[in-house]
Amino acid sequence: MFGRTYSDLGSIVGQINGEDIRANQLERRGYDWENGYGTPSDGQPVRKLTKDAKSIIIFWSCSGSTKLLASKIARETGADILEITLRNPYPANYRKTLNRANRERIQNDSPELEMQLPDLSQYDTIYLGYQTWTMTLSQPMRAFLLEYGGEFSNKEIAPFFSEGGYGSGDSTELIREFIARDGGKNKKFDWTFVGPENVLCAGITDKFNEAG
Repeated sequence: MFGRTYSDLGSIVGQINGEDIRANQLERRGYDWENGYGTPSDGQPVRKLTKDAKSIIIFWSCSGSTKLLASKIARETGADILEITLRNPYPANYRKTLNRANRERIQNDSPELEMQLPDLSQYDTIYLGYQTWTMTLSQPMRAFLLEYGGEFSNKEIAPFFSEGGYGSGDSTELIREFIARDGGKNKKFDWTFVGPENVLCAGITDKFNEAG
């Protein structure tokens, strides 16, 4: 039935920094996919910081899809990992999350972050992971870039994102705009990974192989 809520996080679909990733929307096909409708939040933040890494994956994930993408990149690169966290996380209930996200978007009211950005001076590359909601940048990533975008100066930025089948919208343009607005300079943008949530991660390893 269309519009049902899925309470089960689903089976384990991957790991990141030793933690299991569950994303039941990746196991749904056809009519059961419903553009991710009813997907619960996983609610498990990840943080891995080392002294020697030259790249870092910074991402926000609500239901596990973007986290799974981040895990693929971490496996290929050995990058450090920083998951964006909110003071008031989105509810596990899909409909409540949807209502809140729509309200924040319409009112241009980004959620408050609860995190500290580490010193980024050791990193050459930042893999920036997010998702598109209604064909635009999700509000948590907006909040992060507006607060910390100035720290991305002199970095190579490689965005990657998950989406429910409607494309990137204006998300990449907004990333550039918000980083510049907060003072970020001399940044270089690299290729972007794009993946509808129900076929996410296809081609990730191939992309790194192509990059050398």
